Amino acid sequence: MKRPRLYGPGELAALFGVSRQRILQITRRPGFPEPVARLIGMTVWDADEVDEWARHNRPPRPTDGDEDR
Repeated sequence: MKRPRLYGPGELAALFGVSRQRILQITRRPGFPEPVARLIGMTVWDADEVDEWARHNRPPRPTDGDEDR
């Protein structure tokens, strides 16, 4: 059985390039994927569901060299 890839708040903050406080706001938006589990001290989301959501709801992040354009 394949294990799911998971994102916690720290991974989401790194992925989106925002603070963990901003992640709390993003994850409470209507349409954001539901958590896979709510553990003591941490919530985790299915990475594939979050990646799919991000493709449709987050602007692309600049890559090295794109900031000057």
